[in-house]
Amino acid sequence: MAAINTSRLRERLSKTVGPAPWYWQTFPSVQSHTGRRLVWSHHGEHGPIGHVVTLGAEGQSARARLALNTYCRPFLVPPHFVGVWCPEGRNIRFACFDPDNLQEFDLAEVAGWFKPSSDRIYAASAPMAEFEVPLSLLPSTHKIEVPAALQSVDELIVPTSYKAMSNDDPAFALFILYLQAGLVEVLPQKWFTAAQYSVGRQWITRAARDPASQRLFGECYGVGTFLLEEDGCELAEWISAAQ
Repeated sequence: MAAINTSRLRERLSKTVGPAPWYWQTFPSVQSHTGRRLVWSHHGEHGPIGHVVTLGAEGQSARARLALNTYCRPFLVPPHFVGVWCPEGRNIRFACFDPDNLQEFDLAEVAGWFKPSSDRIYAASAPMAEFEVPLSLLPSTHKIEVPAALQSVDELIVPTSYKAMSNDDPAFALFILYLQAGLVEVLPQKWFTAAQYSVGRQWITRAARDPASQRLFGECYGVGTFLLEEDGCELAEWISAAQ
């Protein structure tokens, strides 16, 4: 087993995608098949499009091709697509878009749209593929039906709330999706319970895997960054305290 280099973990975590809008600057650059470069923009905390993050052409701040509400995370889908995952009721929704086929829309179309709505994603064009994974899955590895358009993604690490039956049960889990294989592994975070943490005010924002050791690590908002044991469920150590 390779030694754990905590400086390497901190550096990798700083580049790991977190939820919109708070981590929008970690969102991956998008370049379409035709070579069009699209950039992410955050539209502030106030006003009719407050907290919205959009994807659009450089220099066209009044128009967009994709708008994301809170808690959305985009990810790259090789070779030239962009995926988004987000909570959707008692499921996790995964959608895939072709940037070349995304129609532009005026930001006025989304002004006030998200605030009264539970919708997380807005686009004038339908996704080319999408699927959902239920949050009710028990700890284990499960088969899932993954659309062909998303099967070029190897691993996707999804931190999510998890239904706890008592204050001592895990309130968060990591869903590890192996999209090429059509599998999801459910790893309840046994250390993160309502008895130990302020669930809601404190939560796991993002997580990643160390390529050298294969250990999982992540960030718990309001607490710090952590390293998990080899089972991916128990806390091994805190890497650093929250700033």
